[in-house]
Amino acid sequence: MGADDLSVYEAIRRRRDVRAEFTGALVDDATLWRILEAAHRAPSVGNSQPWDFVVVRDTATLRKFAEHVADKRVEFRDSLTPERAATFEPIKIEGITESGTGIVVTYRHDRGGPQVLGRATVPETGIYSAVLAIQNLWLAATAESVGVGWVSFYDPEFLTDLVALPEGVRPVAWLCIGPVNEFQQIPDLERFGWRTGRPLAEAIHYETFDE
Repeated sequence: MGADDLSVYEAIRRRRDVRAEFTGALVDDATLWRILEAAHRAPSVGNSQPWDFVVVRDTATLRKFAEHVADKRVEFRDSLTPERAATFEPIKIEGITESGTGIVVTYRHDRGGPQVLGRATVPETGIYSAVLAIQNLWLAATAESVGVGWVSFYDPEFLTDLVALPEGVRPVAWLCIGPVNEFQQIPDLERFGWRTGRPLAEAIHYETFDE
């Protein structure tokens, strides 16, 4: 199924946080550009477009980041109770080297000037804008049968230094991206028993948030 054949609802249904399913092949440049273009078309507060995308393919950099993430994984595992640690142990948390491509999505607060329309009373809308770009990227990648995995086991300072982010630019996400053998039918955290989702009916409230 090609990108033009997949409805947005089907892309949302199929989207997964990919870890172990990468084929090892690189996503081709034309497809990568289409996916990044979709990300760049995301809505942003005051049309500030506060994001940038750092594409990382150097194997030494990928390996260095993977080693850092592995250390952080151990720290998290050691903070768990024995029962939760046993549940967590088989869960793969990243596909940094397997995907062959990392995209560091960044946020710059001063993009758009000191008065960003719509951000005056809710400054977090800048970060929200960058996250909307990530969602656009993820759905476009899914439509292209390309997997994405969001890696969050890292120190922001380490990643800032690793990809030489200038002052005032902060990392929001490292995304592993590449062709996949398949998309899992059930999300990993449900498959491995870490946490199940809740039904939509539990998340909807009318007029007020009343338990």
